[in-house]
Amino acid sequence: MGIINAGPNKKYDKNLKQVGLLGAVPALLFAGPIVGYFLGHWLDGVFDTDPVLTTILVFVGFGSAGVEIYRLVKKSSAIEDEEDEE
Repeated sequence: MGIINAGPNKKYDKNLKQVGLLGAVPALLFAGPIVGYFLGHWLDGVFDTDPVLTTILVFVGFGSAGVEIYRLVKKSSAIEDEEDEE
């Protein structure tokens, strides 16, 4: 059996937080436009505006994903700054 480190490891915890935050980036880049596509496709069928709303909502999906990625990078940067202060 290996040795279990029961003490606090703040650097490991902060690195794990950063991996979790930045690991969400690919999912956001995928989910935003996909949701925009399906919602736009459905609305195009309802309002008979094919492909106007689909195109607009895909770009809105990319934009909202970009905003959320920016927020995640800011949070990750704040975690890294906390680590530098210690």
